[in-house]
Amino acid sequence: MTDEGREDLAGQVLERCRRAGVRLVLAEACTGGLLCAQLTDVPGASAVVERGFVPYSHESKVEQLGVSLALLQEHGSVSAEAVEAMAHGALAHSRADWAVAETGIAGPSGGTPLKPVGLAFIAVLRRGGTATVERHVFEGNRSEVRHAVARRALVLLLARLNVES
Repeated sequence: MTDEGREDLAGQVLERCRRAGVRLVLAEACTGGLLCAQLTDVPGASAVVERGFVPYSHESKVEQLGVSLALLQEHGSVSAEAVEAMAHGALAHSRADWAVAETGIAGPSGGTPLKPVGLAFIAVLRRGGTATVERHVFEGNRSEVRHAVARRALVLLLARLNVES
């Protein structure tokens, strides 16, 4: 996707949030802040983006977001359970109305037969609501996987906002 396409999608998300009067918190364990950067590249993002977390390690997921270490040990940090807990934790540690969380294996190493490179989990959660969690296996190099995760997170968030805000 071109930079213009990313900016357009990010702009759509921000405009939808502005119209609904909602704020976002991001928890990015796979993209390392790429999603937040895409949103904050758009002028006026400060009216919507409340804060972002980049909890790369198990310890940071526990310390920053309150994710249970037992949950991470049982399911792994790249799991539906972990990403949903990250979304709940991001909301609990912010003043935002909506959380977007993602975790994955961008590669080129770190994959296993059960959790291959390109595997990612994305969660979108409205405060007081139920999380939508998606599992994807994206193709490409590290940069392509990270960009695909960020794009899908924006698409999923926009879909939820259009239904619920």
